[in-house]
Amino acid sequence: MQTSTDMALAGLAFMAGGFLMIAGLELLLPFRRRTQSPLTRWTTNLALFAIDTLAVRFLLPIAMVGTAVFAAQEGWGLSNVLSVPGWLAFSVTLLVLDLALYLQHWATHRVPLLWRLHRVHHTDRDFDVTTAARFHPIEILASMVWKCGIVLALGAPMQAVFVFEVGFALFTLWTHANLSLPAGLDRVARKLIVTPDMHRIHHSSRERETNSNYGTVLSGWDKLFGTYRAESQDGQSGITIGLVEWQDDRTASLGFSLLLPFRKR
Repeated sequence: MQTSTDMALAGLAFMAGGFLMIAGLELLLPFRRRTQSPLTRWTTNLALFAIDTLAVRFLLPIAMVGTAVFAAQEGWGLSNVLSVPGWLAFSVTLLVLDLALYLQHWATHRVPLLWRLHRVHHTDRDFDVTTAARFHPIEILASMVWKCGIVLALGAPMQAVFVFEVGFALFTLWTHANLSLPAGLDRVARKLIVTPDMHRIHHSSRERETNSNYGTVLSGWDKLFGTYRAESQDGQSGITIGLVEWQDDRTASLGFSLLLPFRKR
């Protein structure tokens, strides 16, 4: 599995580069003022990312690219069984995985057990590039199992899985950025992809806004399934980020974030 290991390291390098670029832009051109200490938040959010990465590495060592390699070796999955042309298998993989992640995200807001895990992401009271790293490790493991299952069922090409993993990670950083495109450009971009303004609505404390705009890469899924919301009731600059129940500084704590799924409330 040396190839999958090399790809995993390359993916982390792409992510690190994307993170540094977006973080730099946020420092130069921040859209909103922060409400919490950036040092505390960043430490917690990046610590969660480190724990998530280690959890996946040690508990699911082959992950998505490794699953694609295994499927190819064993001849498993639709692409291998049906001998689908490479270009078609590549394209379908990107599209289906993006749809699968949209459906997963929708489910994390609708299934109470999954919401307990996912609300760790939504208790962040600021919205910036580190919010993209703020996920509970159990949710990350469950997400990886789901994605590996999709890869196995598709018999997805290794190269397509790698491109999706890196692209999805970079888009996650982008959609959580404390940045805003010019209004006209944002409207045009939203016809195809999710923008920070579109996803910021999803992080609103208003429940009906939180339950919208689930996409990460393609904006079309939200429009197709009726979960798209173009504007926040409060306007972009007036959105209260986070959940109504936790509008205090506890949310920036690593211990609070790790234990949150197990709280009754």
